[in-house]
Amino acid sequence: MEIRSSTDPPASSPADTIAVGVFEGEQLEQAELQALVDSGEAKRTLGAVALTHLDGRRFLIVGLGSREDFDAERARTAAAGAANRAAMLGSTALCWAAPAGSDDHIVAALVEGTVLASYRFERYKTGPEDESESEAKLGSLTVSAAEDYGAAVKRAAVIAEAVNAARTLQDTPANDMTPTDLAARAREIAAAHPGLEVSVEGREQITARGMGAFAAVAQGSEEEPALITLHYTGPQAAGPVLGFVGKAVTFDSGGLSIKPSAGMDEMKFDMSGGAAVVEAVGAIAALQLPVKLVAVVGATENLLSGRAMKPGDIVRAMSGVTVEINNTDAEGRLVLADCLAHAINEGAERLIDLATLTGAIVIALGSTYAGLMSNNDEWAAEVETAAARTGELVWRMPLHAEYKDLVKGTYADITNAPERGKGGAITAAEFLARFAGKTPWVHLDIAGTAWNLGRIYAEKGGSGFGVRLLVELASAHS
Repeated sequence: MEIRSSTDPPASSPADTIAVGVFEGEQLEQAELQALVDSGEAKRTLGAVALTHLDGRRFLIVGLGSREDFDAERARTAAAGAANRAAMLGSTALCWAAPAGSDDHIVAALVEGTVLASYRFERYKTGPEDESESEAKLGSLTVSAAEDYGAAVKRAAVIAEAVNAARTLQDTPANDMTPTDLAARAREIAAAHPGLEVSVEGREQITARGMGAFAAVAQGSEEEPALITLHYTGPQAAGPVLGFVGKAVTFDSGGLSIKPSAGMDEMKFDMSGGAAVVEAVGAIAALQLPVKLVAVVGATENLLSGRAMKPGDIVRAMSGVTVEINNTDAEGRLVLADCLAHAINEGAERLIDLATLTGAIVIALGSTYAGLMSNNDEWAAEVETAAARTGELVWRMPLHAEYKDLVKGTYADITNAPERGKGGAITAAEFLARFAGKTPWVHLDIAGTAWNLGRIYAEKGGSGFGVRLLVELASAHS
């Protein structure tokens, strides 16, 4: 999508459809549009969209709700509603008249909401039999405002496109999104951006590094696993080295502790943390943020075979910690354990990992919040701030000394599957804390937010959750 900012009035844009927002208790400048509001056909309620025609163009009157409550997330919602309606009407070029009083964040959110709502995953569809059923795709977006918001619009476009790229990785089925395929995408991104380097290591190198936990998960599949490491140093970079770690189990059957068949098709989404990390790093490099960053993605399948890990097995992680495998479906924490240790070895001084780790977090928080656990209050607060600014919400869960007892092993140092029914999301984080050590670390359990988010700009399929948060976190350190 071609996206631009303009200080010219909306009527001067080449758009076939113009979106105009209206707040509760406020009037529109154009009498013809205000008449539609006065008639009740157009409403001021957030997300309401009404259509009229004026001077040979479509006008969408978009409800913005209360000005007092209007924020970036509401702007995304309003923009997504307008984009959806524009597509239904066959529009190919949309112009948003930025509401009076907008700032960089609101304008950026209008771009994000439009781009995210315009995402479609149609790679495997042969097309509708009736062409009239096909929906038009927006080819351009213009944001018209009295001030020049060019920088904010450009930045938002890069980030939103990165989110959609992550969604494509998520939505691609596991037969076409293997660890090798994900590694190829990381290589593609690195090749496009100076200052970004990538290395990809396979089964032999993973084993040679002493990554016994990661290797144990990977041994059940014939697909080659991939340890993906990205290094980025921006222009005039300063500050601590940020460490982004992503779980990328490209398909998770549960292994010998096999999952129920219902819903197993969704386990292609178990690589969502890795997808978010890869595409966020690409956006950071595209924006040339002046930060130092190492990103580690552990990509593998978790399948059943004669060589798959078994309940009762004991493995040694890269850090030297021994782990009892009491449930082969608690595999993500095994992959992350070695990836966290590897990120620290690569120089990471602040760690954040993203993983679709536990069903327990879905029960606790649904799809509204991702769960956050941390060993450092200051670092956790920085992540919470980035989450609030991007609308990718997180809720901090506790870590406590008593949880350490729950992950103690009987025959090894720790177990990957503590007693069921007791703090499942927290004990998973407590397991990971052993491998973060004293490095400031945040764990985000995104199992409830990674797909089928339910928001108007990401209702079904992959949501790309975490991309915007990670870019904002990097921006805060630039």
